[in-house]
Amino acid sequence: MVAFMKTRREKDFVTCFDEKSGKYIRTGILVDGVDTGKDPFMASFPELLDVGIMGHCIHGKSGMCIMAGVECYQDGLHSDNSNMSIADFRTIAAQCKNQTYQIALGGCGDPDQHENFAELLQICRDNNIVPNFTTSGLGMTPEIVALCKEYCGAVAVSWYRKEYTYAAIDMLLEAGVKTNIHYVLTNNSIVEAIKRLKNHDFPKNINAVIFLLHKPIGLGTQENVILWKNADFRQFIRYIGTEKIPYKIGFDSCTVPAFVNEPGNIDMKSLDTCEGARWSAYITADMKMLPCSFDNQAKRWSVDLRKYTIQEAWNSDVFEDFRNHFRQSCANCEDRSFCMGGCQICPEIVLCNKCARGETFQEGSVSDLPEF
Repeated sequence: MVAFMKTRREKDFVTCFDEKSGKYIRTGILVDGVDTGKDPFMASFPELLDVGIMGHCIHGKSGMCIMAGVECYQDGLHSDNSNMSIADFRTIAAQCKNQTYQIALGGCGDPDQHENFAELLQICRDNNIVPNFTTSGLGMTPEIVALCKEYCGAVAVSWYRKEYTYAAIDMLLEAGVKTNIHYVLTNNSIVEAIKRLKNHDFPKNINAVIFLLHKPIGLGTQENVILWKNADFRQFIRYIGTEKIPYKIGFDSCTVPAFVNEPGNIDMKSLDTCEGARWSAYITADMKMLPCSFDNQAKRWSVDLRKYTIQEAWNSDVFEDFRNHFRQSCANCEDRSFCMGGCQICPEIVLCNKCARGETFQEGSVSDLPEF
């Protein structure tokens, strides 16, 4: 019998990951074998690594991201770096063997267009790691779909609203690949998101729609940042918390402060705030390790993996400085354990009306929904 469940025993808690279903379980802090219900703060090694294997993007050079309504946070329009080498990726995977559950292949461009994509997937599996990735669908082929079916836990398709995006989703679903949609929430896209949810207008048989907050990084503009006073957004999260939807709904952890303020029927215990430097990390194509991929432009918290190991980077003062934000922010807030102050890279995206960074709460109604 093939075993799919992986377990990691830390000093005072245990985590489990089912590589077949993608289910993840984490105990609270254990005292004398009893779960106290108190959440552990971090792992001793990243359980998830976001590895930026792509150094440049065919979308970015042509401006296709902007035309599709997606403002690339990796700045694909101006990035012309080399893709990650096989040798560097082998080094990463070898260090992560039997420690990291999943590697999310990413970077500046569609990972399935990497010149050694098949070999990268094989390297992950050789090191007992489940690979996943996100693609726009441009360049997706039956051969790539077959690789996804063989190696990947799941594939996410970014919502580019283009024929190649719809075609990629159809190909993946037809092959039986667990397929998610990644949808970026902006001031320009929030009304569309509401309408598509209400009309069940996402492709049938998808596994989940994951909503990601727009960040003003790279090509991302400040004008498209959603603020708490946005009445459309508040109705959107209320709808998520009360209506039955025929597929799973997920959010990036950046959205957690919004649910602290407007939880609806959502169980707050099901939410987990920013994982950066606590459970996950990002590695650039040129081997810089960061707590989060959204620091890919400024690189304020960066450790060179050509000089240090992943473990050393994880234990470094640089990463500890990033974690201190979560330990110290919003000390007087009764809900701080849920969001720990939110994003420190882009504080303007913290959707909270309880702190100085949050926007003033303003009542309103959802605008008329246009046709799409």
